[in-house]
Amino acid sequence: MSNSRLIGVGVGPGDPELVTVKGVNCLRAADVVVVPVMDGGELGRAEATVLHYVGAEKVVRVVFALNERSDRGRREAAWDAAGARVAELLRAHGTVAFATIGDPNVYSTFTYLAQTIERLVPGTVVETVPGITAMQDLASRSGAVLTEGTEPLTLVPVTAGAGVLKDALNGPGTVVAYKFGRLAEEVAAALRETGRVDDAVWGSALGLPEESIRPAAELDGGGPLPYLSTLIAPARRDGGRGGKL
Repeated sequence: MSNSRLIGVGVGPGDPELVTVKGVNCLRAADVVVVPVMDGGELGRAEATVLHYVGAEKVVRVVFALNERSDRGRREAAWDAAGARVAELLRAHGTVAFATIGDPNVYSTFTYLAQTIERLVPGTVVETVPGITAMQDLASRSGAVLTEGTEPLTLVPVTAGAGVLKDALNGPGTVVAYKFGRLAEEVAAALRETGRVDDAVWGSALGLPEESIRPAAELDGGGPLPYLSTLIAPARRDGGRGGKL
């Protein structure tokens, strides 16, 4: 049985100041910090954030098929290779932190890694440190209020299809859409068809020099957006202050 620890650390949506104090302490205390990278080798958002707090000598880049959705065999092979590499690090070092953008329990690479490690290195203690999510950051930067009173909040990954988003928009409360960049025009159409376009806002590269935050009404005709774009369509609110308490 292993006495190793694998800790998923949420490092937020990109702004290094949005890593929690606990997250920074965990990254610094770990023997090794793993950052997921795509096979192109470019500097990823998680890695760029981590390097604000940890020396490069402690950071290990592990290739994940982060953008592979069509070839399941290739994706599974990449997952197996990544899991084996992290297992090797755990056996050698004891405590490994895995940095993930946003939060490790919200649509994160970490979930799959943890399942793999529990099989490869039995007895590994798996922990997570929560991170600020893109929807929280976009709400803050745009002034959109996510929820009031008894309103529900629905989070939809548009990789599931624009139809899933349209169903959510037809329901009550605020709707947040993640990963909608490649389907921006379909998202704009769903917002229009459900009468939700006027108050909606989208953002990408939050907290980074190329940050863009725009009204959703400007989505039309612009072609694809960055993959990690976020949309907030606030609840219909017509009851005045405290109208839904």
